[in-house]
Amino acid sequence: MSKSIIQQLLSSAEPSIRYKTRILLLNESKSSAQSKKLRQEIKHSTLVRVLLKNRNAKGQLEPIKHVYRKWQGAHWVVACLADLGYPEGDKDLVPIIDQVLNLWLSPVFVNEVIRDFAQPAYKDEAVPIIQGRARRCASQQGNALFSSLALGFSNERTGQLAALLMKWQWPDGGWNCDRRPSAHHSSFWESLLPLRGLALYAKREDSRDVYKTVKRAAELFLKKKLFKRESNGRVMNEEFLQLHYPHYWRYDILFGLKVMAEAGFIGDERCQDALDILEEKRLPNGGWPAEARFYQNTDEKKSNYDLVDWGGVNKRKCNEWVTVDAFHVLKEAGRLRI
Repeated sequence: MSKSIIQQLLSSAEPSIRYKTRILLLNESKSSAQSKKLRQEIKHSTLVRVLLKNRNAKGQLEPIKHVYRKWQGAHWVVACLADLGYPEGDKDLVPIIDQVLNLWLSPVFVNEVIRDFAQPAYKDEAVPIIQGRARRCASQQGNALFSSLALGFSNERTGQLAALLMKWQWPDGGWNCDRRPSAHHSSFWESLLPLRGLALYAKREDSRDVYKTVKRAAELFLKKKLFKRESNGRVMNEEFLQLHYPHYWRYDILFGLKVMAEAGFIGDERCQDALDILEEKRLPNGGWPAEARFYQNTDEKKSNYDLVDWGGVNKRKCNEWVTVDAFHVLKEAGRLRI
């Protein structure tokens, strides 16, 4: 069954699916002629042209002042390109990468202020430190760090992002933007992307200190088996058990397992329950469905509008984006032979 669905992925109309299948499932080298050719196909694909359709004459993505606009802003577009396998170091992306880094390294998101109360976010022009914890939506810097590195832009500014995330890590290993002084637990939503970004940064820099940060962040998820409460073993959030693509800054077990695989923790026995659930969700044809989505395609003026359909949602139909990620996770966990 695996071989037939793999052949389907290798015949996909999307060059990104074909590329990810070859690299993640069949262990083809990124430097092979076929891989390089596929990455160029990705760059010139209809999907990428749609994602980048709002570029202006300077190569920036509109709306320039709304980099974080969900899901059409530059922040989200570069995150998608990074996950698609877009070619690294492409100069055409420099203006868009600059938009993202200029935002998350601007004073309002870098400077810190000590507070003993929860001031409304829109009134602060710095990162509030309350009860010794930075109240920062670290998924933003984490996503920017991963996207920049994956797209081949490693420089002083990516180092700045990594340093900020390391400094803002909470005692339990994660991050949170909860401004209530009493808040002392990290957020899964705010912590997974910093973990992903720092894990890639650690590999590129071979830094022992960054590895330690990554290990502490991974432990936040592992001690809860990626979806369970420590107190009683119950599911933390039923949405965590549904399969999605893309994930943006949201969380589900597939994304959690994907990051565990990237960071080198998929072999931890505490991933087993989530892996079991993922295997149970496999369809009779060998693929996996998108069971829900974090985007909509009906009104471009509303928030959460994505320019791309991403295969839609159908619990009985294989979604290629979900399927290639599920295969990758299970392969890295030693549960799948191809």
